[in-house]
Amino acid sequence: QVQLVESGGGLVQAGGSLKLSCVASGSIFSINAMGWYRQAPGKQRVLVATLTGGGSTNYADSVKGRFTISRDNARNTVTLQMNNLKPEDTAVYYCTAAIKRFGIDRYIDYWGQGTQVTVSS
Repeated sequence: QVQLVESGGGLVQAGGSLKLSCVASGSIFSINAMGWYRQAPGKQRVLVATLTGGGSTNYADSVKGRFTISRDNARNTVTLQMNNLKPEDTAVYYCTAAIKRFGIDRYIDYWGQGTQVTVSS
């Protein structure tokens, strides 16, 4: 079994900062890409930022220059530093990771349960 557990969400005023963390645990052989998506009420889940195993990053245009994704491979952790938050950043944020489990010869995408981020104006 593999689990992704997010933490760090909450309520913040516009212009403030939050740091989200996600830890992957379980029967993990290796992790390729890790990333964050978000889903606002009534909208589809969309990409926020991803970070490949090789270190390449990809950000949604709406968060470029404000959000930074990073990872600690030794701890199977990915973080999202969010600065200068705006009310439109309000959403449930989901962590995802492409994980190869012991005994399984392919990467499978796993998702966390989500953490709420609310930005007040």
